[in-house]
Amino acid sequence: MSRMVQCKLLEKEAEGLDRAPFPGELGQRIFDHISKEAWQKWMGHQTMLINEHRLSVIDPEARKYLEEQMLKFLFEGGADAPDGYTPPTSG
Repeated sequence: MSRMVQCKLLEKEAEGLDRAPFPGELGQRIFDHISKEAWQKWMGHQTMLINEHRLSVIDPEARKYLEEQMLKFLFEGGADAPDGYTPPTSG
């Protein structure tokens, strides 16, 4: 049976991650409170940020920025979006 979590992003119970996606306390927080579906949403958003801002993931400043955005996206709301970005509508 899958591990279930009360997902902070989706605000519902959903299937949890199989393992922590990050080391340390932050990884444990994500593992405990973020679902697989929410993590996939973050991965898509992160890819968009990397592409639109032409970030290099080996650059420490870019990694710091992405970690800050990840926390906002998953737990606080209000993560950055590229200029002119309109989220897709359900329908």
